[in-house]
Amino acid sequence: MTGTGSDERPIWQRLTTGRGPLVLIAAAVVVVLLIGGAVFAATRGGDDAAPAQAAPSPSPTTRPTESAPTPTPTVQPGADIKGPLDILLVGVDTRVSVPSWEPHADAVLILHVTENLDRGYLYSLPRDLLVDIPAFKKSGYSGGRTKLTHAMSYGSRRGKAKPSATQGYELLRQTVSRYTGIKDFDAGAILNFGGFDRLVDELGGIDMYVDQQVVSKHRQPNGKLRTLRGGDYVGPQATYNPGNRHFVGWQAIDYARQRYTAGGDYTRQRHQQQLIKAILAKALANGLPTDAAAIERLFKALGDSVDFIAGERTPIDFGFALSKLRPATLTLVSLPGSGVGKGSAYRGEQLTAAGRGFITALNAGRADTYLRANPTLVVKR
Repeated sequence: MTGTGSDERPIWQRLTTGRGPLVLIAAAVVVVLLIGGAVFAATRGGDDAAPAQAAPSPSPTTRPTESAPTPTPTVQPGADIKGPLDILLVGVDTRVSVPSWEPHADAVLILHVTENLDRGYLYSLPRDLLVDIPAFKKSGYSGGRTKLTHAMSYGSRRGKAKPSATQGYELLRQTVSRYTGIKDFDAGAILNFGGFDRLVDELGGIDMYVDQQVVSKHRQPNGKLRTLRGGDYVGPQATYNPGNRHFVGWQAIDYARQRYTAGGDYTRQRHQQQLIKAILAKALANGLPTDAAAIERLFKALGDSVDFIAGERTPIDFGFALSKLRPATLTLVSLPGSGVGKGSAYRGEQLTAAGRGFITALNAGRADTYLRANPTLVVKR
């Protein structure tokens, strides 16, 4: 798929949209992939349709008619997709109100699905991870060592033309591949979540466990935006206290957006991953695979804010391929890191040896063994 902004793309290439800063990532992709397969399953009939009545046996006094030819079996979409799979999920701040704004990768997550396509590991890379970004001829970028978030910005440049998020994704993908050792990604998606709250509301809200107090920088307790004055927000703040909570759309987005809290961006990564799992659980609990009307409502709620990138493949293909993936089989992994620089000369983040070790173990097929030896990396709830 090429470039964002075209209105002539198939619906599976224009699944969700939004305005305003990214607050999450991956949730919509996981849901869309699974729902994409469910849409096809719920509407195609075929093997899922009611069985036809058996033809009556021929009378002994009548001559049997020639048997009808055996129908060709329906080939399931994505039947030839084999594991393991690596899917790159990128959340961007596009600032669509500013035409010249270069998209920044605010969240970078990787979904690794095992060989049998029934289990997955979801982990994040810090947006400020200090990495080597390769030269990129399309945008004229000569390469350098800087924060991961800038890879998409530098790759998106097209001279006087409007920056392209999908072009920027190419450079980001190369950068992440070089850092992680993943040779190639089987699929990817670029999302912004200004309208993602509509998806959560369409699901009837979600249930999450709040693991630490989070005070919102952006929202009032009633959901209205706080006032920006003199470069900072003022007014009453929404507060999310520890415990089991039911969130409507704006609350879910706001909670997972906050990084100015204990633990900073690493806490935000954890909350985003927990939100992904909660949305997936709610989508499945709602019986979406058998409710074509509900699926259609979800697609309308999502609008056109996701770019799905997988060559000729579609979310329907991956939806079927990942149909065995469930919240209980999706392991959330937090990769610890620390700041790079001296004093106030902050340059970015770096993963600890434990964090880098997980990526190495995952690529080698030893993730379970590694996590048993490093249980603190597993995100609970």
